[in-house]
Amino acid sequence: MPVSMAALAEDLAAETAVLRALLVGLDEPGWGRDTPAAGWTIADQVSHLAHFDDVALQAATDPEAFVAARAGIEAEGGIDPDRIAESYRHLSGAELLDRFDRSRARLVETFAAFDPGTRVPWFGPPMSVASSLTARIMETWAHGQDVADTVGVERAPTARLRHVAHIGVGARAYSYVVNGLEAPRTPVRVELRAPDGSTWTWGPDDAAGRIAGDALDFCLAVTQRRHLDDVHLTADGPIAREWMSIAQAYAGAAGTGRAPRGVRS
Repeated sequence: MPVSMAALAEDLAAETAVLRALLVGLDEPGWGRDTPAAGWTIADQVSHLAHFDDVALQAATDPEAFVAARAGIEAEGGIDPDRIAESYRHLSGAELLDRFDRSRARLVETFAAFDPGTRVPWFGPPMSVASSLTARIMETWAHGQDVADTVGVERAPTARLRHVAHIGVGARAYSYVVNGLEAPRTPVRVELRAPDGSTWTWGPDDAAGRIAGDALDFCLAVTQRRHLDDVHLTADGPIAREWMSIAQAYAGAAGTGRAPRGVRS
């Protein structure tokens, strides 16, 4: 089935609404609450999303300007998420929410009109605008998880987890590269139980390695929102276990992951 940019945009808007519902009732101290991401508040989680919405929009609409900006970032040593977060900390919670709303609305409206196969530059290899929008869904869900954990809300899993899982599977080779390892060519089979009880699969039936479990647990693992000890996934074969130990669905430096939930610094 052909990729529908309108459908992806609708899913991003829906995931945005879930996050926004967690934010609208926050008072100013609430925006400043520490999240499970070390050194980051709820405000930092939201400013990160708004910032990279704008960057993704620039990459798609003005690629030359994006490439020039990327060169400057790389000359300074690469993306520094903490420095980006610091640059938004002068905004109040209400101001930041307005900024996020405007950035997200522009992104959704603009990307919905693109041909899904259009290629755009990014930090690393170019990607399709469909992949770029899927990545925004993944990022929104992952940072939304940190917000949900902070305010003590358990979000209901939805079919949109398929986007997160798909990014996680597709980023397998990247997980190795970012950790300074050679990416294996041997395929791994992934079988996940979807929220509606159906099964989502990737990879050949006869793959040497196999990962199985709940889609939510897989998504929590590959976005490094939960330690492997805190999810119920079966990883059969050394190649599958190795991948899960370093799995990373998001771009940037190798993540440090999260401590087991019973262990907090």
